[in-house]
Amino acid sequence: MEGLEDEGNSLRACTGGWNPRSNCVADVVVMLIQSSHSAPPSVYRNRGEISRSLLELEFLNYLDLSFNDFNRTSISTFLGSMDNLYWMCGLFSIQYIDLSSVDLHKEVDSLQIMSKFSSLSELYLSNCKLDSLNPSLGFVNFTSLQVLFSGNHFNHEIPNWFSNLSTSLLKLYLDDSSLKGEILPSIFNLEKLEYLSLYPNHLIGKIPESLGQLKHLTYLDLSFNSLNGPIPLSVGNLSHMRTLSLNQNQLNGTIPKSLGLLSNLEELYIENNFLTGTIDEGQFKKLSKLKDLSMSQTQLFFNVNSNWVPPFQLEYVSMSSIKIGPNFPSWLQSQRSLGFLDMSMSGISSKAPSWFWNWTSKVEAIDLSGNHIERDLSNILLNSTVINLRSNHFKGRFPLLSENVKVLNIANNSYSGPISTFLCQKSLIHLNLGSNSLAGRIPYSMGALVNLQSLRLQNNSISGDIPSSFKNCSKFRLIDIGNNHLTGIIPPWIGEMTNLLVLCLRSNEFKGRIPPQICQLSSLRVLDLADNSLSGVVPNCLKKISAMALPEPNIQVFPFEPLKYMYGYVSYIENLKLVPKGKELEYARNLEFVKIINLSNNNLSGSIPAKICALFELHFLNLSRNHLMGKIPEKIGSMKELESIDLSRNHLSGKIPPSVSNLRFLSYLDFSYNNFSSRIPSSTQFQSFDAPSYVGNPQLCGDPLPKNCTIEEESLKRLPIGSAEDDSINSSFYLGMGVGFAAGFWAICGALFFNRTWRHSCSRFSDDIRDWIYVNTMIKLNWLLKS
Repeated sequence: MEGLEDEGNSLRACTGGWNPRSNCVADVVVMLIQSSHSAPPSVYRNRGEISRSLLELEFLNYLDLSFNDFNRTSISTFLGSMDNLYWMCGLFSIQYIDLSSVDLHKEVDSLQIMSKFSSLSELYLSNCKLDSLNPSLGFVNFTSLQVLFSGNHFNHEIPNWFSNLSTSLLKLYLDDSSLKGEILPSIFNLEKLEYLSLYPNHLIGKIPESLGQLKHLTYLDLSFNSLNGPIPLSVGNLSHMRTLSLNQNQLNGTIPKSLGLLSNLEELYIENNFLTGTIDEGQFKKLSKLKDLSMSQTQLFFNVNSNWVPPFQLEYVSMSSIKIGPNFPSWLQSQRSLGFLDMSMSGISSKAPSWFWNWTSKVEAIDLSGNHIERDLSNILLNSTVINLRSNHFKGRFPLLSENVKVLNIANNSYSGPISTFLCQKSLIHLNLGSNSLAGRIPYSMGALVNLQSLRLQNNSISGDIPSSFKNCSKFRLIDIGNNHLTGIIPPWIGEMTNLLVLCLRSNEFKGRIPPQICQLSSLRVLDLADNSLSGVVPNCLKKISAMALPEPNIQVFPFEPLKYMYGYVSYIENLKLVPKGKELEYARNLEFVKIINLSNNNLSGSIPAKICALFELHFLNLSRNHLMGKIPEKIGSMKELESIDLSRNHLSGKIPPSVSNLRFLSYLDFSYNNFSSRIPSSTQFQSFDAPSYVGNPQLCGDPLPKNCTIEEESLKRLPIGSAEDDSINSSFYLGMGVGFAAGFWAICGALFFNRTWRHSCSRFSDDIRDWIYVNTMIKLNWLLKS
């Protein structure tokens, strides 16, 4: 097309009688001016000039203008401005229109215009910034419309005019459209409908029984809404159903027996609901085509016989947090195509059978965490890519790992002894051995894990220092070796791990200073060095940790993505226990929103560096239980994101800066047991904390402390004059007393020294007193003995 610049080489085709010189376009039937779907908006966007004669495409039946930004180019001139769709009124033969990701937010009559195209069969309007489907529209002339795909933020109920499409519509996609209200029964009058997707929206109420009227339906997705009530019994009428997604709602009641009649069903997703009752093998008798089964986070009891052989071959099983045990599910042995298995927290308390580990060699991801499964895994070879056996009773030596293993979590089991070198597979990305009884040193050979991104050895009895071979692990994002017996210093080379997001060394026996190289970790979001024996000062360079100082960039950056491992549609996510507000909390999916510095319970001294106030994005600051002195920095109120601050049990003094009242998100504060003085700053924020937050500061007064500031402040105001007078009187008194004592002492001692008669008389008087005391004491003693 003459004048059109195709920057991304994405212009598809224009078929028919096209002649750019003569502008003879009357026979054109297909036009695609489509930019790349996956490229950023600023890269593959067509622009330039196209002859206005293209408006004469009276035989055009296929128009694809998706993923362009016409508001910034002269293409909008050709189209008569995309803010006005009346240019389309002459396209009498149009059958296909795709305006996906084209900004139509100013076009209020879009549906009225396009509804006049009686020949239109497919309409795609996703992400067009439309705000309404015109629910008040009484009639539309979409007599041939078969596919409608419109994902925008409508924020209203499902329109009634959909019932006008009952004779033609085959596929209706209203995903992520902010639809609200109940599902109208009239939508189930679309007798030819094959695909219906209404996820995720804000729909409420029950699923109507009229659902069973959609007898041609093969795909139904109502997930991620707020639907309640039972699954309708009429679901059994949907004999062509292949995919049924009802997950992430508030559905209750039992699974209807009629669901077991769906002989073509391949995917069933009902997790995260309030469903109850028992499921037995009878309900699966006709589901021979089932491949995906997800019923996690419900109150269902999967009760089948130990010798049951299912009629299906599953590829995906998610049964977390339902009741399966106590016996190990032996029916799994018959499943030869399984790629994902999640039976975590399912009440299994028996031994894992010997066949299970050979069977898992072809399963990509296994999650049996949170059960009570027993087994000695010594000399067992694990081959799955993701293995999560956390919180069970596995014991013995560590298992052998194949090169396929990328994620291994065997935390909170019964492993003891030294860390095995068998774990040193270079393929490992995430390794969690925490909360066992491991002892000895961290093997130097672990430095060979050059692909490791997260290492967790917390809550063991590991000793020694951090091996220098860790310098080779440049991909580290998370290190958690807290709650051990590690000694030595924090190595300065740790500052070379510039990708590090989380550094947790709490509750060890580290000594020495906090190395200033730690400030080179510009991506650091969690710095937890609490409960050690660190000395020296709080580093003045902490402001260089830009992740805690600067807001996140506007572009979509996901710094915590390396702490997740995606496999299929599921992800393994690292979790971490922190103490942000005086209590230990566990963070997993929300870990990426935490920014914390915890240096509490060490031997740090000096003052709080004023430059720490440059950490504008910090959420939690804990410097308690140290030997810090001086004042709280005046600009602490500039740390606007602070939710918690703990400076308790130090030797801090002076006034509490009034700027602290600027911390609007502050929900935890502890300034207790310091030497703060004067009135507590008066603001709603400060008075919302209880007296224990300020106790142990004798010179501190005002709400919420019982000590009244009025008398205190008046005495403090008079203190300079009164203090000077008192000091003058006291100085004269003590000076006179000292001179008098010296004069009297030497007068008596001098007389006795130079006058012999006085000296002998004083000696005789002393002897007489001694004899009198002796005689009287003996008389009293004899009297007591006789009586």
